[in-house]
Amino acid sequence: MMRKQTGTLSFLAMLVLVFGLLFPLWGQEKPAPATILTLEEVLKIAADQNRDIQRAKEYRNQVLGKIMEEKSAALPQLSLSGTVVRRYDDTYSQVFKGIDFGSSSDSSSGNSGIIDAIFPSTTDNRLLDVRLSQPIYTFGKIGAAIRAAKLGVPFARDQLRIFQQAVARDVSTEFYNILYARQLHQLALENQAQKQRHLDEAQRKYAAGLATDYDVLAARVDLENARPSVIRSALGIETAKERLRLLLVMDQKDYEVRGSMESTVDPYPGFEGTFSSALLNRPEVSDISTRLEGYKLLVKIVEGDGKPRIDFNGSLGLNNLSIGPLAGTGKTWSAAVTLSVPIFDGNRTKGRAMQAQTEVTRAEIDQAKLRDSIALEVRQTVNSVLEAGEILKALGGTVEQAERLLYMAEKGFEYGAKTRIDVDDAQTNLMQAKVNQARAQRDYKVALVALEWVKGTL
Repeated sequence: MMRKQTGTLSFLAMLVLVFGLLFPLWGQEKPAPATILTLEEVLKIAADQNRDIQRAKEYRNQVLGKIMEEKSAALPQLSLSGTVVRRYDDTYSQVFKGIDFGSSSDSSSGNSGIIDAIFPSTTDNRLLDVRLSQPIYTFGKIGAAIRAAKLGVPFARDQLRIFQQAVARDVSTEFYNILYARQLHQLALENQAQKQRHLDEAQRKYAAGLATDYDVLAARVDLENARPSVIRSALGIETAKERLRLLLVMDQKDYEVRGSMESTVDPYPGFEGTFSSALLNRPEVSDISTRLEGYKLLVKIVEGDGKPRIDFNGSLGLNNLSIGPLAGTGKTWSAAVTLSVPIFDGNRTKGRAMQAQTEVTRAEIDQAKLRDSIALEVRQTVNSVLEAGEILKALGGTVEQAERLLYMAEKGFEYGAKTRIDVDDAQTNLMQAKVNQARAQRDYKVALVALEWVKGTL
């Protein structure tokens, strides 16, 4: 009986143990796998979600509203107005208060009735009318304002392209920065693993009496010195990912990028072809041209304030008038063509025209400066592509040679033909060669992105 009870308790204890181990897992969701993003995907996300791009898109609506506003100046203006006025004036009753008009009744009341009949003290006026105003001729001022407002459409388009290309450049650069940081981290891990193998080898030789405690201590110090690079490179990946996440305006922090920095070096671009493409495709070029045209129209608009203009004004309505005991409703209308000729405004219009002409001159200077600036950007970018490509080609076989040198040094150290210094030098040369190669690959990729941006084709 006791044995059966003991077995039952053991079984229950096992169930409790299993239930206790599995219960924390119930109700827990499996962690979502990290999102894998390619370069094309991050560019698409940035084009949809980047705040600078969204702001530039919203500016288009403002431009369309400005066009509607300026067009309204050339269209008829209609307004409906209603007026109700009650006016009281007993001046006449006071003036004729002492005069007897021969009334048979009481003089005071009789005079008041006659005066109110002739000069009523209360007047009610109710007016409802529709008013129309239409500019007839303004010496091109309204037309110039409409054309200037329409320039906002290409201006908004150029602004959007400027932001789109800048964001694409920054996103692509940060994408390659992540790949570069990840490669540096992998190299740091490989270096740490290599140092660990050296320590294990030194300890094995020390146990066999083939090495001294100095060799063991030196290997341990090398291992410890390799660990900061692992930590630093891991944090470098997170920093680069955070910069890209902010550009993408993405809430998800757990994501990875997939891509490669390996590439073949293409023929180098020339200055003239790249510069011609930049002048043809850069949105900044068309942007400054649009601004210049707008400033010229602004001069015409301002000068129009000092020229004659012809306007039409008309109204049509109903007027209900009550004068004492009399009342009636009639139609009212009016039509007027007005000629306004400014004679002298204290040189206000002339001063504004001078300011507007100054903006034209400044825009022309900015246009020349922009051309020079683009020429410098093209020269620098072409040289950067050339430099990165030549460095990448020069480092093509360095890594393989450094790996072979390290292998020979380790084997020589294993058989006593090489010293620890030889192995450390070979390891340092290999690590430097891999870092240089990774940096050259990253620089070449980024230089190609900058080349497309400076050409206006990104």
